[in-house]
Amino acid sequence: MAVYRYDGTFEGFLTCVHAHYYQGPATEILSREPEQIRLLDPVTLLITEEDKVRKVYEAIEKKMSSFDLKRIYRGFASSEEGKEMDLLRYILLGFRMGGKVSSFHGDPVVRRIELLEGKVSMEVHRFLGLVRFSALEQGVLYSGIQPDHDILEFLGNHFCKRLGSELFVIHDQNRDKALIGNRGSWILQAVDQEQLRMLGKTVCREEEIQDLWRLYFQTIAIRERTNPRCQRNFMPSRYWKNLTEFDRV
Repeated sequence: MAVYRYDGTFEGFLTCVHAHYYQGPATEILSREPEQIRLLDPVTLLITEEDKVRKVYEAIEKKMSSFDLKRIYRGFASSEEGKEMDLLRYILLGFRMGGKVSSFHGDPVVRRIELLEGKVSMEVHRFLGLVRFSALEQGVLYSGIQPDHDILEFLGNHFCKRLGSELFVIHDQNRDKALIGNRGSWILQAVDQEQLRMLGKTVCREEEIQDLWRLYFQTIAIRERTNPRCQRNFMPSRYWKNLTEFDRV
């Protein structure tokens, strides 16, 4: 029995799965230092190793399916506590049952991963219509967002197609990372506030841009049909800080 700690990456998690099989069963998988010293189950720090990652990656795809590999990857993007052990249990079940594991919707292990995947997918869907850009001096389009889950890379292809040859930055302010797109391709990069300041000041006054968007939102709305409860159902209020049209309305 062992408690494993990894670097917080998907590759690091797959290294933990490898350790579960070859170093000892995992009782817990942590992405950061434990808050309390453990006497019974000391923490083992694992270094991500490419050959081990590839071995587990290929095993999931071969013994389970490509669908399950994508499901596990999207579930890993969740911010839910304990997701690592939930995903490990799913992998262990999948290695026994094969590709049919995803169809066992009543199994609590499968159901848990479906819920994790569903939360991430729902937030991705919402942010595809939620991102608002500001124009910067260098011709860069910038948007700051605060998603619950680590969804940036799932937005990349959509906004590359939508914005064409534009240079854009979508900044995850909760995780200090950014999706940077240019001419149809994109990368993920860690950023800090100083790097963002280097992008420059906004073109025309930001207040003018925001006021125009609010006017548009208010103009197209049919006041008699305004339904705040329905709005909250489709776009929970925790996201409203990312929406210009809900600012000072």
